[in-house]
Amino acid sequence: MTQVQHLNALQLIELMEKKRFGTEYQPIISTINGEIFAYECLSRFFTAQGRNIPPDIVYASLHDNPLSLFQVEYEQKKLQLAYAPNSTDIFVNLDQDSYSASGALDHHNPFVKLFKNYSKANVIVELIENSEISDAVMSLSMIDNLAKNNINTAIDDLFNPQSMLSTSVIQMVDYIKLDKYVLKMCHSKSFMPLVNAMIAYAHETGKKIILEGVETQQDLLFAKQIGADYVQGFLYKKLFKNVS
Repeated sequence: MTQVQHLNALQLIELMEKKRFGTEYQPIISTINGEIFAYECLSRFFTAQGRNIPPDIVYASLHDNPLSLFQVEYEQKKLQLAYAPNSTDIFVNLDQDSYSASGALDHHNPFVKLFKNYSKANVIVELIENSEISDAVMSLSMIDNLAKNNINTAIDDLFNPQSMLSTSVIQMVDYIKLDKYVLKMCHSKSFMPLVNAMIAYAHETGKKIILEGVETQQDLLFAKQIGADYVQGFLYKKLFKNVS
């Protein structure tokens, strides 16, 4: 697995103190009528010179300090909800470690209260599937608490080669987001039956499928052919808010 670059302590402190944050909204489109169903809120970070810092570098650096991770994640979520398009469902990513850092794992959790107080539209919380068993256990706890508070959930990056599948997590979420790797493997005779089986399972159990990484009309046609309910990717324009 590729080692993710880290920021040093001084770089992180400067980023947090100056709140060099931004947010980007990527539309999620219905494959049936081509209308915008929702937007995913994407975190963006910047240097003092205005250059982009990849979010994975920022979050990888913050994981060494759970409280700092919580602080940045919480500020990002407040920012994303504040500038979100009106009256459209919103997908937000939430790290399991950020969620648990406050120590409140019930309705007192700061993220749960933030999402419940959002009145413009429905919030769907995305969980990133990965290979850590401890994260899968925390994901289950998190999903259970979100469900008890009437907050929908989604699993992100399913079929990414670097993540593993938790069947328990899959059963509990409302949306399944297929990683763009599915498009890369669309002609594989050993891979696609697994994808098709997951889509069939999702529809049989009332879940919705979102295919990520759609960049061309051919990708969109493929999404329709496999029965994806929604698509997301650079084929569609994004709204961008630089509010640092």
